[in-house]
Amino acid sequence: MKFKLDENLGTQTQALIKAAGHDVQTVRSQKLQGCSDQHLYEACRNEQRCLITLDLDFSDVLHFPPAGGGGIVVVRVPQNPSLPLLEQLVRRFLNTLPHLSVEGKLWIVEIGRIRIHESETDTGS
Repeated sequence: MKFKLDENLGTQTQALIKAAGHDVQTVRSQKLQGCSDQHLYEACRNEQRCLITLDLDFSDVLHFPPAGGGGIVVVRVPQNPSLPLLEQLVRRFLNTLPHLSVEGKLWIVEIGRIRIHESETDTGS
């Protein structure tokens, strides 16, 4: 799978995703630091990459609809999380990925659960 890591995630997260066999680019490596959320969202859609971020703004499906793109993963952590906690949440996401597709969906990864939002067109409703 193809991912783009937001600038709020570091090299440790990138290494975990690469070790799981995925193609991962970063906002930093593509010199997109400080760009608007809308610009980042459009870049991910154009590249068909799933955005992985800590930015809760991306959980707004009206502003950033995941359908038709690579998907959006928002990792929800408590304020000032430890690196081991962040790694644990990323590993949980990576372990769930082989069983469920993130493409075109919003995943909220939190302590104890993963919530998945599917658009009405994805669920057939």
